[in-house]
Amino acid sequence: MSEAVLPDTMVSPAVGALYAEKAGGPMVDFSYVGIDAILEQMRRKAMKQGFELNIMVVGQSGLGKSTLMNTLFKSKVSRKSVLAMAQEKIPKTIEIKSISHDIEEKGVRMKLTVIDTPGFGDQINNENCWQPIMKFINDQYEAYLQEEINIDRKKRIPDSRVHCCIYFIPPTGHCLRPLDVEFMRRLSKVVNIVPVIAKADTLTLEERDFFKKKIREELRANGIDVYPQKEFDEDAEDRMINEKIREMIPFAVVGSDQEYQVNGRRLLGRKTKWGTIEVENIAHCEFAYLRDLLIRTHMQNIKDITSSIHYEMYRVRRLNENNTAVSHANGLPGHHLSAHEM
Repeated sequence: MSEAVLPDTMVSPAVGALYAEKAGGPMVDFSYVGIDAILEQMRRKAMKQGFELNIMVVGQSGLGKSTLMNTLFKSKVSRKSVLAMAQEKIPKTIEIKSISHDIEEKGVRMKLTVIDTPGFGDQINNENCWQPIMKFINDQYEAYLQEEINIDRKKRIPDSRVHCCIYFIPPTGHCLRPLDVEFMRRLSKVVNIVPVIAKADTLTLEERDFFKKKIREELRANGIDVYPQKEFDEDAEDRMINEKIREMIPFAVVGSDQEYQVNGRRLLGRKTKWGTIEVENIAHCEFAYLRDLLIRTHMQNIKDITSSIHYEMYRVRRLNENNTAVSHANGLPGHHLSAHEM
């Protein structure tokens, strides 16, 4: 008599255990429900959809913004790298320019958008030069809001919101300029700001440590809350990790997309007559800490804070403004709302 063939369908644990015993296979765990399988389901879905990351770089010309972005993603992702052009003239007004790339690593796809702000801080009179940048950030929130409130909205709303703003501080070694303070004070309320000391190899280690300490003191004195913000720590573990990061802010970085051979190893660095400055060597600069924060450890948290804090504040204010306008149009008393700066 031929052996019974197992049906190619789902069977209950009891039936599965019976067949397993007869076949001499492993016993079925009756206590297992399968809740942990949700993680694999989420991973598969995320892999199919891919990820989006929008980074803005702000700082005066010549601080290495384009080079640092190329170094971060080990690709030619900056606007200057992609758009071959003659020597770029300093614009008379601040321009906002963005360029997007599809990056893939080990099967994970990400749409990276780099937003550049040529002209910032390059004029004789830099009064209110933060306004075009503030307007751009709020315009992205507005575009997302309009998509969100549509009756027939898209299944997946394109996300052009600025997730992170890397602010480049000139390596003066003394203190923040009034422009730096004013920009970060205003923009930290609407976007995650990560300040960095650009071209840190121009400072000695002692100058660098003094400058970093001075900047942290000035940030505290002016009530500037840069990322990771203390008030958004979720638990004690988060607080402990983020406290170490806050003690290192601002990151003293060096960027380079040139490879050199050092002791038989190929690495990114800047060659000088005294030796090679290794970009990813934490004894030389803090680029590795910045990369880990933005990409390897806190990328999702940066996006979550953009969505649940900064965008949510904008959304609440705009909807309240609309409700107040409707109330006034209908002759009903409205109330004044204090809002996020424009």
